[in-house]
This record gives sequence, C-alpha cells and structure tokens, in this order.
Amino acid sequence: MRRSLRRSRVVALVGPRQCGKTTLAREIVAPSSVNYFDLEDPVSLARLAEPMTALAGLRGVVVIDEVQRRPELFPLLRVLADRRPLPARFLILGSASPELMRQSSESLAGRLETIPLSGFSLAELGAPALNRHWLRGTFPLAFLAHSNAASVSWRRQFIHTFLERDLPQLGIGVPATALLRFWTMLAHYHGNVWNAAEPARSLGVSEPTVRRYLDLLAGLFMVRQLQPWHENLKKRQVKAPKIYLRDSGLLHQLLGIGTDRDLLAHPKCGASWEGYAIEETLKVVQPDEAYFWATHQGAELDLLLIKDGRRLGVEI
Repeated sequence: MRRSLRRSRVVALVGPRQCGKTTLAREIVAPSSVNYFDLEDPVSLARLAEPMTALAGLRGVVVIDEVQRRPELFPLLRVLADRRPLPARFLILGSASPELMRQSSESLAGRLETIPLSGFSLAELGAPALNRHWLRGTFPLAFLAHSNAASVSWRRQFIHTFLERDLPQLGIGVPATALLRFWTMLAHYHGNVWNAAEPARSLGVSEPTVRRYLDLLAGLFMVRQLQPWHENLKKRQVKAPKIYLRDSGLLHQLLGIGTDRDLLAHPKCGASWEGYAIEETLKVVQPDEAYFWATHQGAELDLLLIKDGRRLGVEI
C-alpha cells in the first residue's frame, strides 16, 4: 500500500465490510489527524460540508473511509489529483467494487490504483489454524471469537446488518428478505455451474433480475463468479460461470453449519473445501486471470491461473 501511494495519485483499498481496511489505513494516517475522514462519523461529514475547502489545503496522504457513501466526491478527487505540483495523495476505502461504484472508474480513469483486501489469509495465520479458518471464515472478528457459538452470532449479525443497513446506504433498493433468500440459494449452488432459471423460478422473478442480484453480491465481495476458459477445441465446453461464496464462514452460516462436526457431515463439505482452497490459492498466487475449465463430457480443471504469461492448473 505504501508503494502504491508513492506511485499513484489515488489508491483505492477495496474489500467487504469488517475485513480490516480501516485498521490497515490507520497504520498510514492516524484517525485523530486532520487528514483522516470517516464518512460514517458525523464529525467527518460536517468537515466535508464544503469538500473543496476541506480537502484542497491538505498535504501528505489523505484517507477517506467508506467513500461509496459520498459518490459526488469522485469528480472532486479527479481535480485534486491533477494538481501540479501534487501536494496530497488520496487513499480511499470502499466496501464496493470500482465496477459497482461507477463514478470512480469514470472520474478517476488513469489516476486510480486498486488494492483488493480480504480478511485473514491462511498464509498469515499459519497451517495450524486451517480447520478453524475454514470453519469460521476470513473476517477477523469471526475468526478471533472466543468460541464457535460467538463466531456464529457475529456472522449472523453481519448478514443482518449487511442486508438491512449497508445495501440501502449504497442506494440498492432490493428487499432484504428477497436478497437473503437468494443468498441462501447461492450457498446451496456453491461450487456449481450457474443456471439462472431455477433461482428465478423459486423467487418468482425474471432471469435478468436474478442476474442483477448475482452481480450485486459479486460487486460487494460476497460472491465470486469464476468464469470458464474457452479454447477452440472440438469438445463442447461449459460456458457458464461457477458460483462460490467468497467467505467460507458466511457460507457455513447460511447453510446452518456451526461446528467442525456439522461441517464434515454436511453434503456441501466437499464444495465448501473447494471454494476455500480456491480463495486461498488466489491470495497466494495473485494471478493476472483465473478461470475453471470443463467440458460437457465430464473433463474438468478446478482452477486455471494465468500469471506472467504462464498457465497454471490447480486440481483441488
């Protein structure tokens, strides 16, 4: 992140809520500094009542946390990032992808470097933490809870807050009950090739609506759509994405899994492990592109990574 701030005028640290973005940003700029703005803090919002006046005179690194709550700041950041000489660089934190925050991709094109952040990785925790990490997931507070029951309680509250508060704040008008039903359906699709017809029929909505729900959860870092790799082969290849819930802890919460015994006895245990292994592999390898490959005759490769021009196959 420090290297990115040296070479880029605006750096976006993006990832799901509660994954540690704020904790990390506070290693760069102290929360008591005039250069730190938290858009969930009424004091910071009051300071940004006149944003140009508040930001133009600052020097060094300026942090704006939960930037998706004030999308009108993006055009202003473009103006401030184009000053010469450049007195300040901006670290913006967001809980939605740049694709979902269209203003950032349009206003800051050529000026913005994006760093994705998830919660704890197994590489950070060490191999002895594997079973606990797989069961509880990557969110720091879920992993660090003093018991499995406390972790379940935190994840249940996270899902409720995400649906009832975070989505409306982003201007997303999908009913929370409908999205929870869809999210639960996705948990049962975890590891399978996507087919919109069945969820659409179950929810009583159109297939384009279900597709919008899926793209929404993907843009908020809850779901990964692993795209298929196409080669010009004679075999008929699968051309729909595979669906994975990115956090194994939230997957287990939606499936009603609370303990190691529940997990190992559940029909989705294998699919859960596959998704967990994919996420951890992507964190370690950091590939340029990631796909799966499958044919309708049954041949498949769980993960195809492209990095530095090389193709790497991973079987899980």
